[in-house]
Amino acid sequence: MKQKNSSVPQFLKQIDFDWRDIHTYIILLSAPVLLTVYRYHAYPGFFTADFDFGLAADQNLRISQFFRFFGLFFVLPAVYVKFVMHKNLNDFGLGFGDIKTGIKTLLFLVPVIFIALYFAVDMPDVRSEYPLAKSLLHDQSHLILYEIAYIIFYYIAWEFYFRGFLLFGLKDRFGAFNAILIQTISSCLVHIGKPEGEIIGSIIVGVLFGIIALRTKSIWYVFILHALIGVLTDLFIIY
Repeated sequence: MKQKNSSVPQFLKQIDFDWRDIHTYIILLSAPVLLTVYRYHAYPGFFTADFDFGLAADQNLRISQFFRFFGLFFVLPAVYVKFVMHKNLNDFGLGFGDIKTGIKTLLFLVPVIFIALYFAVDMPDVRSEYPLAKSLLHDQSHLILYEIAYIIFYYIAWEFYFRGFLLFGLKDRFGAFNAILIQTISSCLVHIGKPEGEIIGSIIVGVLFGIIALRTKSIWYVFILHALIGVLTDLFIIY
């Protein structure tokens, strides 16, 4: 009996399991777990709107999706960092970091994004995908409310999880570029089902935004860029 019990720690040793790395294991496992929960419990077609905001049905549904996304990818990781890891959220990119470099990055990339999107939105597969709430194409009476919810509950959560929790949470264990690749792989998977060009773009952007986040020690500059991509895509198609 004693020999049988001792086989467990021996096996863990064989697979290089180390309790000192438990936070690393949980951060890594959070990606497949949260992405699966999101796909089957927070994605249109799998749930009904949580609240009636007095908007068109598809807008209600999408805003509920954004709320659920925020709970999964911002609230849960933030609680884990703060109350389980006992670390400062600023260490995971929520501070403003290197402001000077961040502003320079924005000044360079914002015009690039604006010009690229102006031409990209003419692609049929992009127009078929966006805006996510198709009622916005003929009814813009609540467009501002919709886009604010999109920015706050979707894009902040996105950047905190992928370019914050995953990236900053794994860089010390695996190295900066490996952590960039891990968060890029994870964020790319969320795009499955999107237009092919967007999926390819998500790989390039994932690496680029990961580099920017690490260089500036903040998610806020890539958040601005990512939210700008989403909102401008909607506006260019609608108008």
